[in-house]
Amino acid sequence: MALRTIESLGPLAGKRVIVRCDLNVPLDGEVITDDGRIRASLGTLVLLLEAGAKVIVISHLGRPQGEPEAQYSLAPVARRLAELLDRPVAFAGDTVGPEAEAAVDALQDGQIALLENLRFNPGETAKDDAERLAFARRLAALGELFVSDGFGVVHRKQASVYELAGLLPSAAGLLVDAELKVLTRLTQEPAKPYTVVLGGSKVSDKLGVIDHLLPRVDNLLIGGGMLFTFLAARGFAVGASLLERDQLDTVRGYLQKAQELGVTLVLPTDVVVAERFAGDAEHVVTRDSAIEETPFGATGIGLDIGPDSAARFAELIRDSETVFWNGPMGVFEFPAFAAGTRAVAQALTETKGLGVVGGGDSAAAVRQLGFEDGDFGHISTGGGASLEFLEGKRLPGLEALGW
Repeated sequence: MALRTIESLGPLAGKRVIVRCDLNVPLDGEVITDDGRIRASLGTLVLLLEAGAKVIVISHLGRPQGEPEAQYSLAPVARRLAELLDRPVAFAGDTVGPEAEAAVDALQDGQIALLENLRFNPGETAKDDAERLAFARRLAALGELFVSDGFGVVHRKQASVYELAGLLPSAAGLLVDAELKVLTRLTQEPAKPYTVVLGGSKVSDKLGVIDHLLPRVDNLLIGGGMLFTFLAARGFAVGASLLERDQLDTVRGYLQKAQELGVTLVLPTDVVVAERFAGDAEHVVTRDSAIEETPFGATGIGLDIGPDSAARFAELIRDSETVFWNGPMGVFEFPAFAAGTRAVAQALTETKGLGVVGGGDSAAAVRQLGFEDGDFGHISTGGGASLEFLEGKRLPGLEALGW
């Protein structure tokens, strides 16, 4: 497995270099609410620009259905990218049409253009291989070299991720290379003690990563909505909390396997239970076994881990040499139910070893809660891609680069 890096592409001056970034940022109208993915792309873009390349950036945003939708335009991203680079960024209103061709033709050495949303073309995400290849060929005609730097999409077999890499001399960008180095440390002889913290809503989203990592970790901490399926598997009533009944047997198997492997699987001993799912809902802290004994009875809903559990989680995280965290501990979007997530994030900044935030909602949470990217050992830009890598899966976008 020898990942091709930018050095393998040879001299870059004067070359038209297509860069697949992941600029899929959250928008409120035309206001970017978290520019983390744009900032994560800057290293590769600056390297190419300073080398004198003509840089052509391509990306998706949101889930348009193969045709233009104004709400998913990359125009706000182009403006923010220009601010962060402190240089003009030409924006083409299409991806492989006349505007894109004109923008590329106008580029001088050391200049940059961003093309409109890839997913405005149905060929980008088509299930049909021939349709994806045809779109990739139109993209390839715009450039001479290809750099894949959108780690958040390397698990997708899409035209700009997989087929395009086979049509032009291709290499991984700095971001993809850095992500792989960190994630490889999490799977190949990680420093011990090794703690994995999993949250988010559903156990079913984390089955693969639990299966693959359970034999490798010392501690597995469970929070978020998925914790209630674990509590139910232990025989506790969970009220109206999120519960995947079809996963109860699977979870019981994990509890048994952890015991057999000597893994410390830590479930919250207290939870924050609310009257309803709302930021201003009345709420109380109760024992894990007493969720339906609150004033809300069987209609109470668990929305965060409790303070005792948060303190226990934080202690284990701080004492670990390697920590991987994916998924918030509660509904962090509501301040009343963000304490558990904040405690985990704070502890991760204090761990004595490598602390990795596994992208997705976890990355959004730490930024919303006021933490800086530099507070952590690494913040992954690919939630789904990170999980699939840690599940041991082969990722198409990496295979296309020689991995």
